[in-house]
Amino acid sequence: MRKIIIADDEHKILMSLEYSFKKNGYDVYIARDGMEVLDFLKTMVPDVILLDIMMPNLDGYSTLEAIKEDERMKDTKVIFLSAKNNPKDIEKGMEMGVDAYVTKPYSIKKLMQQIEEMFG
Repeated sequence: MRKIIIADDEHKILMSLEYSFKKNGYDVYIARDGMEVLDFLKTMVPDVILLDIMMPNLDGYSTLEAIKEDERMKDTKVIFLSAKNNPKDIEKGMEMGVDAYVTKPYSIKKLMQQIEEMFG
């Protein structure tokens, strides 16, 4: 079973994504900020991390940097899921090494397809 961490500070987004991914056979872990993501990573290596950029305590950019420094996470797919839809923001995310950058609002169905395609 694939493991996914969904990190977002918006409750409604977390709940809808958690429901959809569980329904599609994923093991789902919920984080409300980057610190919670890093706590999960101490004890597990997920297949996918969905990461909001604008979160309290530790934002998505800083969280991504910490993930990239961890050798165990080299095969983990990281996707920014953000309301920041300016081309400069998207470019920054891609330069930092995310596997995909999805802007809000988004289609859960398309997001799911995109993730499935990443695993071939």
